[in-house]
Amino acid sequence: MAAVMFGSTETTFYVVAVYFGAVNIKRTRHAIPAGLTADIAAMLFAVWVVRLLFG
Repeated sequence: MAAVMFGSTETTFYVVAVYFGAVNIKRTRHAIPAGLTADIAAMLFAVWVVRLLFG
């Protein structure tokens, strides 16, 4: 379950650092809170799916 959760969330800060840095965006404003909210939703969904499949 931890591997599924980690796999669903590891790219948030990578995307912010690499993609925003590539186009010189300094102020991420709502991107980080939105990404972290999506990560929490992905973690909850991952837990639900793993428990559904593996009981």
